[in-house]
Amino acid sequence: MVSALQARLPELGERMAQRIRSDVDAYKDASLIPFDSLRRSCTANADLLLYQLGRAGAQDPSPARETGRLRAEQGVPLADTLHAYRIGFEFLWTDILAEARNRPEVTDAQLVSQSAEIWALFGRYAEAVAAAYRETTAELTSRRQARRSALVEALFTGVIADRTLWEAARELGLPDRGPYVVAAAAADAPGEEPLAGTEAALRQAQIPFAWRLLPDQQIGLAALPTATAESTCLSILRRAGARVGVSPCFHSLGDTPQALRFARLALAGLQGTGPGVARFDDNPLAMVVAAAPAEAAHLVEVVLQPLLDLPAAERARLLETLEHWYAAAGSATDAARSLFVHPNTVRYRLRRVEELAGRSLSDPRAAADIGAALLAVRRAGASPSDVIQHDLARNPERSRPGGSAF
Repeated sequence: MVSALQARLPELGERMAQRIRSDVDAYKDASLIPFDSLRRSCTANADLLLYQLGRAGAQDPSPARETGRLRAEQGVPLADTLHAYRIGFEFLWTDILAEARNRPEVTDAQLVSQSAEIWALFGRYAEAVAAAYRETTAELTSRRQARRSALVEALFTGVIADRTLWEAARELGLPDRGPYVVAAAAADAPGEEPLAGTEAALRQAQIPFAWRLLPDQQIGLAALPTATAESTCLSILRRAGARVGVSPCFHSLGDTPQALRFARLALAGLQGTGPGVARFDDNPLAMVVAAAPAEAAHLVEVVLQPLLDLPAAERARLLETLEHWYAAAGSATDAARSLFVHPNTVRYRLRRVEELAGRSLSDPRAAADIGAALLAVRRAGASPSDVIQHDLARNPERSRPGGSAF
């Protein structure tokens, strides 16, 4: 009986393939699974099953594994693959029963025995299909992730050719024109993902993105397809609870390396030590100061060194007053309100700063110099008093009694 069925294998494979194509939706797409490929797979698996029937010993799962591997590469869902496999077994068993009716020597007991055997084989081969499918899927996912990571790296380093930028954008799921922004988030430890959960939120907000995890940072490129996308993106980044710098918007992927530099400068200029999001465009002067630390240190020495040489308490008061005055757009009244002092106290302290710096705050150029130097003092993200305490720890001789009572 088995030999008779083996003689009809090409015809069996053809009919089995037609049955699967008509019953399983994923197999109806000829561009996804060519009929010749499906027929060859059905024929090979039917041949394997017929060969194993009635034979003792280990079964060869090679055709089953090949089916699982091929369907994973074609993108056929595993559930549909196993459904098609079950249909193939049922189809073959139906043909075995039809052949048995023409052979009086085949007893019901033999058919019952073969029924148990064929479904035991189905279980083993279905496991082989699923195992090969999962292995191939994991390998393909790893390859896609590696390629995606390489493309993102190429965008951020600028090594990708202009003519292939649109190809990279397409593969990364990005539009080929902006606006875009780049974000850089600080990691607390190597390999840590500071923006964990952000990708899902961006995807839900329909904001295309591409991320790369570095030892000390997580960097990302996001497209802004709508007028509200930037504010949505910033809101999502704030919810991450990380320290994040964000570049200005830009329109060409070729400008991604420069945007990454801006995002990192924004991150470096972020005040304090806790979480927060700093946009480069929010304080361009602070970004310039962060971009040139050596020059900024020299600016501090030239402009504010006499103030920094004061006793710690007076130094802290003057630096804090300067910060509040700049934050109040030069209003002594508003600065006094935020400092909880009288406006005349603010004015006295500002005159003291002018005397020490040898510059008038009413002169826009001098005010810009002092403001830039103040930004450099706090560049590390600490408040003036924190900077002072750190300085005193290194230079205890600077702490001496005295100073203004204001």
